[in-house]
Amino acid sequence: MAKLFVNQAKEYANGRPTYPKELFEFIASKTPSHLLVWDVATGSGQAIPPLAKMYKKVIATDTSEKQLEFAPKLSNVNYQHTCPNMSIHQLQQHVASQSTLDLVTIAQALHWFNQAEFFDLVKWALKKPNGVIAAWCYTLPEVNPEVDDVFGPFYELDSKPYWDEARKLVDNKYMDIYFPFEPVDGLDHTGPFQFNAEKLMDFHDYMLYIRSWSAYNTAKENGVELLTDEVTQKFKYAWNISGDGSGQKLVNFPIYLRIGKVGYIHKG
Repeated sequence: MAKLFVNQAKEYANGRPTYPKELFEFIASKTPSHLLVWDVATGSGQAIPPLAKMYKKVIATDTSEKQLEFAPKLSNVNYQHTCPNMSIHQLQQHVASQSTLDLVTIAQALHWFNQAEFFDLVKWALKKPNGVIAAWCYTLPEVNPEVDDVFGPFYELDSKPYWDEARKLVDNKYMDIYFPFEPVDGLDHTGPFQFNAEKLMDFHDYMLYIRSWSAYNTAKENGVELLTDEVTQKFKYAWNISGDGSGQKLVNFPIYLRIGKVGYIHKG
């Protein structure tokens, strides 16, 4: 997964949305204690500032050293560069001992994992019975009808051949992702629960977001420029005719959260 983002680490850090406080407040309300959290595949640390405010200590890991360079540096956050397939021994060495984590978070990355192997680590490290795992993804940006009408065919037709198969799990809002956990207290299912991330973007920001895609990087490696002059002009025209003159728009990224605790194997 890391190789898909290493070439555009700066674009990823600047172009991706941050997450709403309501998401973290909801997650934190489900963990009885707030001592230790492991943020897996932290990337450039989009989830780190709110986690660091709500939990005493955060261990953030990623397989890309380049992305970690752009993560926010906070006093109670420890960043670790780890291998893609971590063993229990490496988990204990770099992250936490058995049954010590209050929370494991995975933002926009679970679909890249070997979920069965990863969940074995999670179950080993989470506190019993109240340790919580929270994994979320965000789907396509929603701007307005004019811009979205250009984006739809661009995503479905132009970019589709360059997305990894795992992207389908995001397109389906994590509804069918493997998630062998039971509902946390107060909930009757593990989700997905919907939240919304909003980001004020100008046209440059919007293009930067597209350039941060793994599919954009894969296309470039295959000699294909997805954002041709023609495509860019279509986006620019739609952006400008639907504006108020400021050049900025409030872009919504729907978020879908799966949250659970160690228990029975969830069916379906």
